[in-house]
Amino acid sequence: HLNYRPNNIARALKVKSSSNIVFIADQITNEHFSQIINELDIAAYDKGYIVSICANRNTREFVSHIISRQFDGIVISSISFPEEYIQYFIDAKIPVVLLKNRNYKEIKGIGMIDTGLYKGAKECVQHLVDRGRKNILYLDRASSRGNFSTDTDFRLKGFKEQMKKNGISISEKNIITGCENEDQVIDKIKRRILEGFNADGIFARNDRLACMGMTAVKSLGLKIPEDIAIIGFDNSSLSKYTTPTLTTMEMQRREIGRSAIEMLYQMIEHGPEAALSKEFDTRLIIREST
Repeated sequence: HLNYRPNNIARALKVKSSSNIVFIADQITNEHFSQIINELDIAAYDKGYIVSICANRNTREFVSHIISRQFDGIVISSISFPEEYIQYFIDAKIPVVLLKNRNYKEIKGIGMIDTGLYKGAKECVQHLVDRGRKNILYLDRASSRGNFSTDTDFRLKGFKEQMKKNGISISEKNIITGCENEDQVIDKIKRRILEGFNADGIFARNDRLACMGMTAVKSLGLKIPEDIAIIGFDNSSLSKYTTPTLTTMEMQRREIGRSAIEMLYQMIEHGPEAALSKEFDTRLIIREST
């Protein structure tokens, strides 16, 4: 069943350069990724490379397909892409840079970029706690494919650990997860509050989810931030135009995109031993919602 892999690898090794880099991400439609792609594209073009964009499909066939295309390098930003698949790319001698969304255990010989999700999430929680909030809901992604966060996810991990650090006990009632679409997220928030979870804060893993939180809260006749303070993550253009405007966490997208290309370039030129790791900080943008 796996016979296709060595053939594709062998073929990839014969060809020198395609001047192509592929960016693999869970969601290629949201604003956060489109901004990162823009930075990748500018930096790559300066070095003579073209960036292709591919939504993660999480299958061995997908991995084989990517290997057979003979890309010069791969940038991955995925919460669910398995480590063994990343290893296939390494075995095929393709330089890989990973934008870390979660903990990775065994991977060696790739570039690693910590985009600040874990520290940023902890800061989001601390901001709500400093505003006197204790009953905080965490909004996980909606996924029609069932890709929900585990404790390896940096934002969920940061949420749980910062709550614990403040001596606030949490249960599954603090987490809105398992939703297939946006309507389900809104519905679940409303039901959680109506069933007696006395929420006074919401931390959403991105700004879009924070807007769903706002919709749910307003539909219950509650005020933001007086009754429930809401914080998002990404500092997307949405956040300035919500009512009230949205407090959020900004990531250094330009620097992240450029670092990813620079790392790949070094690995393409000098081999996997040129792999580096880099860490970026996030910045809290305080607006009316908290």
